[in-house]
Amino acid sequence: MSGRLLRLVCTAAVAAGTVLAPLPAAAVPAPEPGGRTVSQQLTDLHRLYREAEKATETYNATAEKLKKQRAEVTRLDRALARARLSLHDSRGAAGRLARQQYQGSTDISPYVRLLLARDPQQALDQGHVIGQLARERAETVGRLTGTEKKADELARKARKALDDQLSLAERQKKDRDDVRGRLKDVEQLLVSLTPEQLATLAQLEKNGIAKAQQQFMASGALSDDREPSREGGRALRYAVQQLGKPYQWGAQGPKTYDCSGLTSQAWDHAGTPVPRTSQEQWAQLPKVPLQQLRPGDLVVYFPEATHIAMYVGRGMVIQAPRTGEDVKVSPIATYPVLGAVRPDGGQAPATEAR
Repeated sequence: MSGRLLRLVCTAAVAAGTVLAPLPAAAVPAPEPGGRTVSQQLTDLHRLYREAEKATETYNATAEKLKKQRAEVTRLDRALARARLSLHDSRGAAGRLARQQYQGSTDISPYVRLLLARDPQQALDQGHVIGQLARERAETVGRLTGTEKKADELARKARKALDDQLSLAERQKKDRDDVRGRLKDVEQLLVSLTPEQLATLAQLEKNGIAKAQQQFMASGALSDDREPSREGGRALRYAVQQLGKPYQWGAQGPKTYDCSGLTSQAWDHAGTPVPRTSQEQWAQLPKVPLQQLRPGDLVVYFPEATHIAMYVGRGMVIQAPRTGEDVKVSPIATYPVLGAVRPDGGQAPATEAR
């Protein structure tokens, strides 16, 4: 992917009001009638947003486990149905064997029949046939026994898988209620503020982000921009196409996204599936030093890896930030950076791959 897309994205960010230059220092906010300063209220708001996102990622992880468990229940149900059909056939064969044994039963042993036979060779041939029939009967009994054991084991696994599914479904409901409760806390705090307080909060947050970004860029944590890999370019193009779409917890598109829903879908469309949650993306994908960041890489935030965004270049990321906001381009230092991962780890940049 050429640098043209990166220039367009960064230009759009500046046009939308994302300022990387230092902003005028804000005066120390005076205490509000309730006894808390605006900066303390902003801290409360950030804490509530973070708790809501942490609960969202927990919900996402449970939902992903439930999805896999449902697939396992379906697989076991199908295997059990096949085993029961095979068991029915085996029991039918065993029934026919029992009838044959009853109809052909005799008290004379094969050895006595051989002694009394007019044609010993014919008796020996008949004995060979009798032996073959005996082996086939033994195999039939063995198949019946084996199929019964397999059906019993599959039935046990299917029951356990269903119990696990029900347990996960109950946990998902609790996780969902937790997210809703956290978001209600955010809503209650916002509703308690006046328009002037909200405007002051927004300006204070903007100043804080600009300061953090300036320090981050001055630290040398990032080096010169690199070209993305082909897959990284495709993932980034997909993410750019989602700009302006609303954040919604637990969403994976195409109309709404949460943070890890956006990054997982972008890389899925690039042909490199990644885990669903930010924590699993951080845990399972190849890590890359910040100085080697290239567009398409994923930047992970907070010690618990509860937020994630996609690197655009020039110190900017695309992210689905939080409830009430849209997918947008933001400074990389909007939140405390934990590290970065590269879903297509070993792939060379597109310019080198040609």
